[in-house]
Amino acid sequence: MPRFAANLTFLFTELPMLQRFAAARRAGFRGVEVLFPYDLSTRDLTKAAQTEGLEFVLINAPPPNWAGGPRGFAALPGGEERFRRDFERALRHAQELRALHIHVMAGAAEGATARQTFTENLRWACERAPHASLTIEPLNSLDMPGYFLRDFDQAAEIIDAVGCPNLGLQFDAYHAQIITGDVAATWAAHAARTRHVQIASVPGRHEPGPGPVDFPGFFRAVDASGYAGWISAEYNPRITTEAGIGWLADMTR
Repeated sequence: MPRFAANLTFLFTELPMLQRFAAARRAGFRGVEVLFPYDLSTRDLTKAAQTEGLEFVLINAPPPNWAGGPRGFAALPGGEERFRRDFERALRHAQELRALHIHVMAGAAEGATARQTFTENLRWACERAPHASLTIEPLNSLDMPGYFLRDFDQAAEIIDAVGCPNLGLQFDAYHAQIITGDVAATWAAHAARTRHVQIASVPGRHEPGPGPVDFPGFFRAVDASGYAGWISAEYNPRITTEAGIGWLADMTR
């Protein structure tokens, strides 16, 4: 059975961030991800993870822009200088946290020039940090209108075009179901390029449960594919995280 991580940006939000690590460990998680850890001390975050014996699995790049600007711009023509500057900041955070993956966000863009920009920025980032594992993630256009990367075949083509061994796919079952309507077939087509997995149910982006995604079957398929990475719970609890955490015990028995 794959290893499960808690996305602490989504889970245990009734607690301050630094207290969520202990809650994740008590719930049975062995890893964590924090999408935007930039407003907290990396020393405090690292200590919280290490105290609980949790691996830091993933952060997002770039840092969020809370002043109304784009929160991802790797595919934005003309934004190359800003992308490089903010990638450097994300890279420093990832190194200090010992985060396993950095998710590079494409941002809102369209067309062939955006695709070329995204490809070139990713190649630069991969060559700048050959020791780092970078991921890109297709996001559905209902939740993220205008987002450049919104198809799994498109992501696979870009990964192949970049041609760097430290770039892979971030496979979110929630987005996969909305984009393709068939998580199992999408996994079969793209498992080989995947280096990180996230899960949530459809509709509503809640904890795994009844619905169009057969999560036990999906986890079996992930196992059968030879995937050895993490599966991160990135969902909005229906009530509270603890009230809906029974799925984790069921999947890890």
